[in-house]
Amino acid sequence: TREMAKYDYSNLYITVDSLDYVEDVSEMVRRVFEHSHAQMDYEVQVPLAQLKVAQRKKRNSQIQLGMIAGISLLVGGIGIMNIMLATVTERTREIGIRRALGAKQRHIVAQFLCATVMLTTSGGLFGVFLGYVGSTAMTQWAQWGRAIVRPEAVAVSFGLSVLIGIFF
Repeated sequence: TREMAKYDYSNLYITVDSLDYVEDVSEMVRRVFEHSHAQMDYEVQVPLAQLKVAQRKKRNSQIQLGMIAGISLLVGGIGIMNIMLATVTERTREIGIRRALGAKQRHIVAQFLCATVMLTTSGGLFGVFLGYVGSTAMTQWAQWGRAIVRPEAVAVSFGLSVLIGIFF
């Protein structure tokens, strides 16, 4: 007859050759333990599943932050639109005089477009400065280490803010 030895394990690690097999192997291990253990004194943890959950949470956070940024851009665009409308209203007399002296509509539009570009560019530069200073201050306050500010992200956000301002 064959005698069975009893062993107590605190941890059991199983490695697989490919990530494609991780979930299948974990399910097989779970079934073996369910069959051979009367009580549930074990736990099967799959790092890949935990990684997928973390990636889902990260994606959801990015979507939320993107939506907040989109709303902020919309509000900023509406603000620029109102400022430009007030500027046109204030300068109606000047526009009339320029038109009477021979200025074409495209000259007037170019003047206001120039003002809009200056306004959005200065606002974008201020936003970049404020973002850099804010992220640096936050990382020092929270003791996270050094803030990583990628030039591509700065260029995209600056360009997008200018384009939104010009559009509105």
